[in-house]
Amino acid sequence: PALPHFSDFTEMMRALGYPRLISMENFHTPNFMLVSEVLLWLVKRYEPQSDIPGDVETEQDRVFFIKAVAQFMATKAHIKLNTKKLYQADGHAVKELLKVTSVLYGAMNTQGGERAPLPEEDSTKFKFDLGSKIADLKAARQLASEITSKGAVLYDLLGKEVELREARTESLGRPLEINEAEKVMKIAISSILEEVQKTKDMLNNVALDEANLEAKIEKRKLELERSQKRLQTLQSVRPAFMDEYEKIEEQLQKQYSTYLEKFRNLTYMEQLLEDHRRTEQEMFE
Repeated sequence: PALPHFSDFTEMMRALGYPRLISMENFHTPNFMLVSEVLLWLVKRYEPQSDIPGDVETEQDRVFFIKAVAQFMATKAHIKLNTKKLYQADGHAVKELLKVTSVLYGAMNTQGGERAPLPEEDSTKFKFDLGSKIADLKAARQLASEITSKGAVLYDLLGKEVELREARTESLGRPLEINEAEKVMKIAISSILEEVQKTKDMLNNVALDEANLEAKIEKRKLELERSQKRLQTLQSVRPAFMDEYEKIEEQLQKQYSTYLEKFRNLTYMEQLLEDHRRTEQEMFE
């Protein structure tokens, strides 16, 4: 028989008891998270005890998820799904989802038109947050890798336990010598006191360096103030030759104006002479 129209998909999902509202606008662009959630819900609806993992974060996880669902539907419900279209997660995926929803919807109508709800325990178990499950799966994988590495380290340490046990037994069986322990403690105390003295010396040196730097800064400030005062004095004092310089500058301006006037007149006269010679040459020719 022919598959129902796309608009029937949302009605079938609502009739089957899907907890969320679905619109065909959700599939105008690829929406793998919604497709995976619907597929997992349909699988749980068909067989609540199924153990298909819901991790679809990476590309490898998504391929594994689609293959697992397709294999489940082929073996349990004898429904052949196109994995490529499901992976597209758009309108083509809805055609494949209709294959499953049509079977479940027909079975529900055959049973008298009543919705066959999931057992309360399984329904509650199915309403989960997909993001939290993905986070739990990541944490489980990380813990598994840490357990493996810690186990390897523990295995190596246990391999050294034979030698360590002998050394530990020998150390525990050795009598404690008060004089030797006191000598070691005195050496340790002396070493710590030396370190403390070195630290104090370093602090004293830092204090001396700080005092020297402050003295240098103060000296530079005084030199700067003296230089600024000297500059202000030089700027306020008028040189003795300044009056003569200004007079000569005025004379230079006048001489330059005279020079420009004579240069323009000379250029004009030379142009007139050149025109006169050209006219004579033309008349001679």
